[in-house]
Amino acid sequence: MKRVLIWVLSLWSVVGIGWSRSEDGLQELKAKDRLLSFLEKDAVSPGANSLMIPLTLIQGAASKGAVCLDGTPPGYHLDRGFRSGSNSWLIQLEGGGWCNTIRSCVFRKTTRRGSSKFMEKRLNFTGILSNKAEENPDFYNWNRVKLRYCDGASFSGEGQNEANQLYFRGQRIWSTAMEELMAKGMRNAEQALLSGCSAGGLASILHCDEFKDLFPSTTKVKCLSDAGLFLDATNMAGGHTLRDMYRGMVTLQGVQKNLPNTCTSQMDPTSCFFPQNLIANIQTPLFLLNAAYDAWQVQESLIPSSADPHGFWRDCKMDHSHCNSSQMLFLQVRETGHMVCK
Repeated sequence: MKRVLIWVLSLWSVVGIGWSRSEDGLQELKAKDRLLSFLEKDAVSPGANSLMIPLTLIQGAASKGAVCLDGTPPGYHLDRGFRSGSNSWLIQLEGGGWCNTIRSCVFRKTTRRGSSKFMEKRLNFTGILSNKAEENPDFYNWNRVKLRYCDGASFSGEGQNEANQLYFRGQRIWSTAMEELMAKGMRNAEQALLSGCSAGGLASILHCDEFKDLFPSTTKVKCLSDAGLFLDATNMAGGHTLRDMYRGMVTLQGVQKNLPNTCTSQMDPTSCFFPQNLIANIQTPLFLLNAAYDAWQVQESLIPSSADPHGFWRDCKMDHSHCNSSQMLFLQVRETGHMVCK
């Protein structure tokens, strides 16, 4: 009886550890989701005199297999241009990280980053999407579009996981959305700008030349990547956090087939998801905007929790004014040293 009791207690101990690890993993995913939400808070928090633009779901997208992670249709927000900007278009690709495992993608489809069921029905257009000349002098009267991000692979995946009802259809979402916008007048654009932020900024690099190819040669087309220059850097413990994440995502979501062959003919698919290995071959004019101390890259790539188990860097990575001299030197070497692109 004692032996049976010990065996049962041991079994419950193992199960308890499993539950604990499972809960820890879920909490980590939720923490990362909160970080992304914090970085995007201006877009979803209306203020005084906010310009709130309704969500449009793409009808017929499902018949083309262009669906979010959970199988719901993708969507976008469009505010029409006026006067001199009526024939100019600005497309902004939404950001929001990536999912690189079944677990993280299953979690993601319970959020707005993986399902249109959870997307805001109206979105606050600010900054480069604003219709106020004093706030957005260059683009305020253009046709301005925000394409929502719900695939978890920077609009570049192709595949599915039937067992977990996951659809990796980022490339199809991109293509279907462009078809819809062309039909809504973008085909007549005199000038067009493809922009994106964070994971959307990376997507604007990946799709830059594709975007240019949508238009006749008479259309002036350029691309802008805002905080999308993710670096293949080593973290504080000597690991490659971002490379490991990208490797899982590229493999899981079938991204390889949609990466530029100018890169994949010379490098492995994971390397070809890093902008530093892509931009030299992009033919369309491309602008890169990146902070030297990008908040997400510092917290999730250079100093991830896994590389700082004792939390020595916790205060520093949340607020650089709390970094000591050796920590600042590490950040300066890692960030500025990798910002030089060949």
